[in-house]
Amino acid sequence: MLTRIAAGDNEAFERLYIETKRGVYAFVHTYLGNRFDTEDALQDVYLKIKSNIRSYRPGTNGLAWILEIAKNTALNELRAEASRRKQIYDSSGVADEIADRAALKDLLVTTMRERLDEEEQRIVVLHVVWGYRHREIADIIGCPTGTVTSKYKRAVDKLKEALKEEDK
Repeated sequence: MLTRIAAGDNEAFERLYIETKRGVYAFVHTYLGNRFDTEDALQDVYLKIKSNIRSYRPGTNGLAWILEIAKNTALNELRAEASRRKQIYDSSGVADEIADRAALKDLLVTTMRERLDEEEQRIVVLHVVWGYRHREIADIIGCPTGTVTSKYKRAVDKLKEALKEEDK
C-alpha cells in the first residue's frame, strides 16, 4: 500500500489512514498521555508519512516505518512541551499539587521506559489502555498472538516487580 501511496495514489493513503489510525493513535498516546496532544501529533504523523513516503523502502515492514515516524513525532512534541513547561514554571511558579501529579506521571512513564522494551510498552498500552485484544495487537505489530500474550504477561510481571521495589 505504501508503494501505491508513493506513486501518488490518494485512495491508498486514505485507506492506510483508516486502517492504521487507531493503532497509531494508541501508540502516540503512550508517549503524550492526553487526547488533544495525541490528536495533533496524529495529524503530524500522517502529514509526515505523506511527505516522506519516498524514504520508505519497499519490502520492509511498513507498519514499523509508520510507528517510527509516530515515535519521533511524539518525542519531538515531548521535547517541545518540556521546553514550554519549563518556561511557564520559571515565570509563574506552579502549585505543589500540579507538580506532584506531573512527577507521578513522569515516574510511571519512566518506569515503563526503564523496565520494558519498546514492544512490551506498546503491547501493554494497546491492551490495557485501549482495549485491543491480543490477536488484534498481533496484527498491528506483526507477530503471532502467542508471542503477544507471553510478552504481555512478562511485561506485567516486570511492572509489578518495579512497583514493589518502588514501595521499599
